[in-house]
Amino acid sequence: MSQEETQNMAKHFYRASAADFMKIPGGPVAYWLSQKVLDIFDAARPLSELATLRQGLATSDNNQFVRYWSEVEFNQIGFGVPDRDAAVASQRKWFPFNKGGSFRRWAGNTELVVNWKNDGADIKKSIVTKYPYLNGNPDFVAKNPNFYFKKGLTWSALSSGLFSLRFQPEGFIFADKGQAMFPYSDQDLLPIQGLLNSKVSVQFLKAISPTLDFNAGYIGKVPCIIRNLKNIQRLNDISEIDWNSFETAWGFTRSPLIDSTGLSQPLQKRYQDLRAQWRDTSLEMQLLEEENNYVFMEAYGLKDELTPEVPLEEVTLTCNPHYRYGGNRSEAELEALLQCDTLRELVSYAIGCMMGRYSLDKFGLILANQNETLLDYLRQIPSPQYAPDEDAILPLTDQEWFPDDATNRFREFVRVVWGDEPLQENLNFVAESLCLHAIKPKRGESALDTIRRYLSTQFFKDHLRTYKKRPIYWLFSSGKHKAFECLVYLHRYNEGTLARMRTEYVIPLSAKLNAYVEKLEQDKDASTSAAETKRLEKEIATLHKQQAELAEFDEKLRHFADQRISLDLDNGVKVNYGKFGDLLAEVKSVTGQK
Repeated sequence: MSQEETQNMAKHFYRASAADFMKIPGGPVAYWLSQKVLDIFDAARPLSELATLRQGLATSDNNQFVRYWSEVEFNQIGFGVPDRDAAVASQRKWFPFNKGGSFRRWAGNTELVVNWKNDGADIKKSIVTKYPYLNGNPDFVAKNPNFYFKKGLTWSALSSGLFSLRFQPEGFIFADKGQAMFPYSDQDLLPIQGLLNSKVSVQFLKAISPTLDFNAGYIGKVPCIIRNLKNIQRLNDISEIDWNSFETAWGFTRSPLIDSTGLSQPLQKRYQDLRAQWRDTSLEMQLLEEENNYVFMEAYGLKDELTPEVPLEEVTLTCNPHYRYGGNRSEAELEALLQCDTLRELVSYAIGCMMGRYSLDKFGLILANQNETLLDYLRQIPSPQYAPDEDAILPLTDQEWFPDDATNRFREFVRVVWGDEPLQENLNFVAESLCLHAIKPKRGESALDTIRRYLSTQFFKDHLRTYKKRPIYWLFSSGKHKAFECLVYLHRYNEGTLARMRTEYVIPLSAKLNAYVEKLEQDKDASTSAAETKRLEKEIATLHKQQAELAEFDEKLRHFADQRISLDLDNGVKVNYGKFGDLLAEVKSVTGQK
């Protein structure tokens, strides 16, 4: 072997004592650790002496017992209950459920609810039936129920990257893969959260669980030196505010683009101010996390081995494009994506106001329970500045066939919020923003036509992605030629909705198409231009296809309308969406059926 090869081998050769490895709980061969880190394992007490760490509920059938909160009746969700007895007394069926989720620190990832009515009677019955070897005892799967609803800290046991710990307020049930810990002293809760979200803990967890298996047993072995930090509560507050700024959170109140101060500045200026605020928030979070890292690096004597810096892509705020989009993207690409998505979210919020889910006059949810009506809305808001749709049926058409279609109603929404004078300027900004990423720009197209094209071609796809294939606005569609499409709000659907869709929209549209074809035929006969004649012939051919499609759709719609189909929101979107044959778009994607 040459001298050069010997020197190269020496560079990659580690000499370590087996006795040192035994200082690490479980004795893993973590040969890269410094003597200082090994000594910390030997000297510091493990986390399990400061907190009890627990696995939680395995339902045995998530399809049956777990829902996204937006699928079910809001008044059937028990929020903030302090214990099991209070949950039973509430007679609520659904309760917040922590199941881990993606990499996010401090707060958030709260999207799910679980059926725990009567102390989980349905789940327990299912478990003992499915697993007879449990001898009638469901606690083997419904683990640690006495810790349900307690305040603590939660994380995902499965991760493809960094560990992230979130504050779990009172009122949550936690899962087997969304595990939780409960400090013996409330004073230790935030310091433990700060430690485990620091770079110091990353160093320890790499040694304890190099396979990124973050089960309670591994987390409990982290050596703990506690430091009281004021910034942890601020980090939690920032993260929670960020989480609740998006409509998939049950704490969402209204679009952040609507200025709560009442200033009617142009929409573009409002977005620029909001973007500056988000940038400042992300930088504040980054600074606070770096301070947190520094405090623990100093406490453990690891300032020579670690650096406190936190890259922006690890600042886990949805308003931070570096984290939200990740990847190898330029600043310009990140800004375009964020602007486009923020305006898409405004359109979605406006649809919610049209449906009565939200209101410009009151924060939070308005109509979010089964079979609610316009009268239910008016009982809460007798004189709305922007009234919701009477029947929660919103046409999405590529032409203006109905005065109350989604496009015209969006125009009115923008006018009501920001006023008459900047209306066109604001519509222009919405259209330009949508063309940054959601749809391609089209030369010569008006802003309102661009918005109409977005609503008729892309909105529902975005809605499906936002709600993770559990849409709350359902797209009824006549087929690929898009003769007729409309959105129906799940929580305002009733047994008469389809009949009303026929009489108020589909049958009148058939007559309008017939009249329009006759007009185009006359224009074609009168045309003296070959190019114009060809264009008219092409449009007439398209309309003939739409007429045939609409006639077929009307026949199917009549068949289903006669059935007066009812829904049970407890069954979830996946089940209910499959009750309408192929009247709905993206059925396979939602129901999972092939």
